[in-house]
Amino acid sequence: MVRKQRYQSCKNIGGIEFESLTPQPVRPDFLNQRNNEAFEDIMIDRLQAQMQAMQMLTKMQDVTANNLANINTPGFKGSNVFQKMVQQRIDGQMVTKAVPQQQVDMQQGVLEPTGNPLDFGIKGKGFFVVENQEGAQLSRDGRMHFNSNGFLVDENGSRVMGDAGPIHMPEYLKATGRGGNEASLEVADDGTIRLDGEVFDQLRIVKVEDTSQLERKGSNYLSAPEEVMVDDPSSKIMQGYYESSNVDPLNEMVDMMKTTKMFESQQRAMTSTDQMMGRATQELGKF
Repeated sequence: MVRKQRYQSCKNIGGIEFESLTPQPVRPDFLNQRNNEAFEDIMIDRLQAQMQAMQMLTKMQDVTANNLANINTPGFKGSNVFQKMVQQRIDGQMVTKAVPQQQVDMQQGVLEPTGNPLDFGIKGKGFFVVENQEGAQLSRDGRMHFNSNGFLVDENGSRVMGDAGPIHMPEYLKATGRGGNEASLEVADDGTIRLDGEVFDQLRIVKVEDTSQLERKGSNYLSAPEEVMVDDPSSKIMQGYYESSNVDPLNEMVDMMKTTKMFESQQRAMTSTDQMMGRATQELGKF
């Protein structure tokens, strides 16, 4: 009986095991009609395993490239790749296959001091809620300012949400730029906003326990179904700070080199499998 295990060894990247299929010569005595069916099954299994491994490695390379492209993006959260096992019905049979998925890495980024009273960093797993033409978005980029209409907005012009909706402070603009006295704007660590000592509003901070529910919207935004977003009183707001990207460029470069080597290995293995099937077809033609 042919054993699949004799073709397999495993390697690990980022906690994910990949098959490395060592080329084996095709023995003429193995190629007869009796073993033909078993041999074809093994070759098909090998090709499917190699194809899935290459899909996973391609996904990992894409995610790593995106992480590296955003090492200087304030508030950016990198992503990790994992395998999700799913079942599909193919030709009347249930087949289990590994599908590459990505998940947001919620590791805390460094909080950089700026001294700007309109810069805010989050210490914890919460997000600011901002609103633009595409609806509510989640963000960790706390570099904010007031637009000409008196709304608190982020660097992209999206309105920052408070408990009662978009934070609107025409009084602040009036006090600071239109002949009034200079106003004092203070934000407590729970997000409470005080204007000249009076409570004005509170930043809306939410979190998503299951980060697989988060979907990227460009570099700085994430979105999630409203039902999985909950208020997050545990996160702390740091006024006068912003959070830098949590991507570690050294780790990403190491992962990229490992992924490249594994992809090349899988390419060679797939080529070997194809050559073996071609030779087997020629040999079987002699019987």
